[in-house]
Amino acid sequence: MSGPAKMVGGLEAAIGLDRPFAMDAQIACAPGELMGLIGPSGSGKTTLLRALAGLVRPPRGRISVGARVWQDAEARTFLPPQARRVGLVFQDFALFPHLTARETVALAIDPEAYAGRSAQLQHAERWLTRVNLQGLGDRKPDALSGGQRQRVAVARALARDPDVLLLDEPFSAVDQMTRERLKRELASLRASLDIPIILVTHDLDEASALCDRLTLLHRGHVLQSGAADDMLSRPASTTAARLLGHTNIFPATVAQPSTPDQAGRIAWRDTTLEVADTGPFNAGERVAWVLPADQIVMHRRERPSLGERENPITGAVSEMARLGAETAVTLRLDDETGALNFRIATHAARRNGVEPGVDVTVSLLADGIHLVPERASEADAI
Repeated sequence: MSGPAKMVGGLEAAIGLDRPFAMDAQIACAPGELMGLIGPSGSGKTTLLRALAGLVRPPRGRISVGARVWQDAEARTFLPPQARRVGLVFQDFALFPHLTARETVALAIDPEAYAGRSAQLQHAERWLTRVNLQGLGDRKPDALSGGQRQRVAVARALARDPDVLLLDEPFSAVDQMTRERLKRELASLRASLDIPIILVTHDLDEASALCDRLTLLHRGHVLQSGAADDMLSRPASTTAARLLGHTNIFPATVAQPSTPDQAGRIAWRDTTLEVADTGPFNAGERVAWVLPADQIVMHRRERPSLGERENPITGAVSEMARLGAETAVTLRLDDETGALNFRIATHAARRNGVEPGVDVTVSLLADGIHLVPERASEADAI
């Protein structure tokens, strides 16, 4: 899908709400950037999207795109949805059952840019082609598959020539195979769109694969925002770590801060662990350490390698779940410490005789251990 790029400014928003729940959130999205808005159910993701679109009017805050102000509560400025040039794709697509795909897309086209019904329908057909729906313009929603209906919704949103594209869990209503195909198409389509794009999703894998940057919402507040890969591997707090899907979170004490020339060490249980970077923490300071599951390496029983000497830990397998090519393993350490969770290839689990009750030794990779404050901050607890 290709087409002329549209040059607009970045989106900046500071939104304050009291109902339906308290919200005090600030976000920014640059032109051409795809930002993932993530967080648990009820954190305010869809409410924030609706405020950006003008479907909710926050009593406090400011929303602007480039030099154009969409809302400024203090100055009593508020542009209605039709004046904001927002492309919005709903979770359920929200298509009119009595309109064809072509008519649905044409409905969103600015009549000042394309005067006359014929010109609007021709432009709608061009958008249907861009989203791979050529030849299906005469079909109504009940004659389209879930993936095709989603493409119609995207074409309708983009036919408005929007300054911002908002996607509210656009893949949740389709099957897994269709979802993967649509994600690839979105990745291709966004290359031709030089506008801010915000994607609301519950799927962290989807967010990591598609988004340049993530913003984590929790109870109406932004807990963390940053590059997708960095944010998922380096959460800012224990609360952010849990919301980002981490399960390996343990308290420790800094035994030796790292330096540019030497790794640091933390005291944990009855041992010390090597940590590549202890960050801003000083010796003796209480911290929590976080380790992604993919930074745990299981030792091979018969042919251990030199790399497996790094932070070796032994425990008994308490749970296993085979998930196709991978197997999720829970390693019970002791009653007080809890358990480590990691994944290995299913064939490797079979080859090494990994079963519940069997003792297994793993290495905790020093580069993957990330330190955060031991206690949640007030912002986390809001």
